[in-house]
Amino acid sequence: MKEISLGEMEGIKIGHSQSKEGGTGCTVALFEKGAVAGVDVRGGAPGTRETDLLKSENLVDTLHGILLSGGSAYGLDAAAGVMAYLEEQNIGFDVGVGKVPIVPGAVLFDLPLGSPKVRPDKAMGYAAATVAAQNAGKTIPQGTVGAGTGAAVGKILGMDYAMKGGIGTYAVEVAGVKVGALVAVNGFGDVVENGEILAGVYDRKNQVFLRTEGVMVQGMYDKPFNGNTTIGLVVTNGKFSKPLMNKIASMAHNGYARALSPSHTMVDGDTIFAAATGAVEADPSLVGHLAALAMERAIHRGIKAATSLHGVPAYGDLNRF
Repeated sequence: MKEISLGEMEGIKIGHSQSKEGGTGCTVALFEKGAVAGVDVRGGAPGTRETDLLKSENLVDTLHGILLSGGSAYGLDAAAGVMAYLEEQNIGFDVGVGKVPIVPGAVLFDLPLGSPKVRPDKAMGYAAATVAAQNAGKTIPQGTVGAGTGAAVGKILGMDYAMKGGIGTYAVEVAGVKVGALVAVNGFGDVVENGEILAGVYDRKNQVFLRTEGVMVQGMYDKPFNGNTTIGLVVTNGKFSKPLMNKIASMAHNGYARALSPSHTMVDGDTIFAAATGAVEADPSLVGHLAALAMERAIHRGIKAATSLHGVPAYGDLNRF
C-alpha cells in the first residue's frame, strides 16, 4: 500500500470557495464523466440534498458532482451553482430535452463562526465548481478552506471551548486500486489519534483538554451544542454497482468512529458519500476497508492543517510539550 494524492486520482476534480470573513465556504467534487455512487447518513441531525436518489432501489445510479458545504441548511443553495456550471458543460442525466446534472450534497453547521448572515450560495457553488474544473492533477488545499472554513470540534460546552476543524484529504493505492477520502471535520466530539486528543473541548485558560466523553459522563453541561456534523466523500477507481457503493459508504463510517469521540450523535449529521469511477475491477471488502482507513487519516489531516479563525484556536496553536 502506498500513499497517493487525492488530487491526482483520475475522474475526479475538487475545488473550494470560501469567505474567511464570513467564516464559511463550500467544497465541490466534479465527476465530468459520471460516477456510480452511494451514501450513508449516520448522524441524528443531517442536512442533505438528493440522497434518496442514491438508494439502491432507485433509478439514477450516476452522479456528476457532490457538494460539501457550510451554512447549515442555507448552504444547500450552493448546489444550484454546481448544477449551473455542469449544465454549461452539457454534463448531466439525459432527459430528452436536455441534461440534468445530478449533484447530491450535505451541509454542516458553522453559523456561529464569522457572520451568520454569510452562507454558501449559488455564486459560491459556481466558483468552487470552476476552481475544481481547473484543478485536475493538482494538490488540494486542506485546513481552513472550503467547507472546512467555519468548521469546529469539541463543542459540548459551546464555542468558548471549541477548536478549529477543517478540510482533510488522504488517498492510497493497492495493486492498481485507488481509494481516497475528502472530509470536512465539524464534529461534536474530540478528534483522536492513537489515543491522543488532537483537537476537542479545550479549556483555554488552563490549557488542558476536558474530553467530551468525560464532560458527558459527569453531566457537566446543560445541553449539547447542537450545531455540528462531519461530512465527507470517499472515491475509488474501482468498478461497482450502486448497492455496493452504498455498502462502501457504510464501511467508510468506521473511519469516523475511530477518529471522532463520540461520533454519530443526535447532534451530528454525519454523512459520507461514496463514488466509483469504474476504471478497474476491485474487491468491495478491500475498498471498504481502505475507505475507512483513508477517512480516518483525512480527518487527522484536516485537524492538523487547520488554522485559527475568529478567535477559535487550532491544533498548531497549542503548546504540546
